[in-house]
Amino acid sequence: MRRLTVPLADRSYDVVVGHGVVAELATLLPSTAKRAAVVTQDGISAEIELPGVEITTFIIGQGEGAKTLDTIATLMSGFAAMGLTRNDVVIGVGGGMVTDIAGFAAASWHRGIPVVHVSTSLLGMVDAAIGGKTGVNLPEGKNLVGAYWQPSGVLCDLEFLDTLPPREMRCGLGEMAKYHFLTGDDLLAMNLEERVARCIEIKAEIVASDEREGGRRALLNYGHTFAHALEIATGHQLAHGEAVAVGLIYAAELGFEMGRIDATRVQQHRDVVAGEYDLMTQPPSGLNADELLALMRRDKKALTGLTFILDSAHGVEVVTGVDEEPVRAAMSRLLR
Repeated sequence: MRRLTVPLADRSYDVVVGHGVVAELATLLPSTAKRAAVVTQDGISAEIELPGVEITTFIIGQGEGAKTLDTIATLMSGFAAMGLTRNDVVIGVGGGMVTDIAGFAAASWHRGIPVVHVSTSLLGMVDAAIGGKTGVNLPEGKNLVGAYWQPSGVLCDLEFLDTLPPREMRCGLGEMAKYHFLTGDDLLAMNLEERVARCIEIKAEIVASDEREGGRRALLNYGHTFAHALEIATGHQLAHGEAVAVGLIYAAELGFEMGRIDATRVQQHRDVVAGEYDLMTQPPSGLNADELLALMRRDKKALTGLTFILDSAHGVEVVTGVDEEPVRAAMSRLLR
């Protein structure tokens, strides 16, 4: 078992990684909690037992179509009915979608109550459950409504990965792949627990330096600008991690088009995404470049024209005001 810390002064919290660590849940709860609202989904087998705490479980829908303000409103009504107070706690048990929704619900209820995440997916463990980003989708875009609300603690129990469906595992690998390009670490030399822990450490260090994504935290969105556009353009037929895998390849191709990296570095991206993790590197056929371009213009990071996180000889950087020509040229390499 590893106990890592996200260092945020008086809002610092622990992330516990290992096998069977769900038993540590009680150690992460606020001492004042008398009630716990557990937000989860059907099919998640976590057994939450908290002596002395009254538990009410809320089952939310599956898929991005359930990641909406309607779901938040339903949870709010349920919280009112159970008498949830500021002294109590919300517990998100599931993958990234569940922790996004549970976190936003906790941030909104009584203007903010504690939340603890029990991450059951690889994607959640290395990304979504860590760092305090919460939110839901609108028809106009992904994660456009939300809040920064740090959890009181996070559990990453690796035993959940033993029964994770193959597609969900691939989604986590897609998100994990980005970390290969954020540092010089040889992640492939590590076992799974070490790799998950190292990804958490990298994210924790970046979040501590830029909690609200005013600068450096945007690097964690490497591959995500194109990925979010793909998710929307395909009606979420591509899951998030699958889209990120393609987005990493697109970011490398765009970096090459702009003269930021060479062909060898592009191939290194393909070696990680396709070679090591066996993930897709092209989007589904039939997508429209104009639609994808319009979606990328609406990306949350696009404060000064088209904005991407791109690789370079000096590492990954935020690049604003990117011209349309290389963006289209890079898309032409991937679209079929």
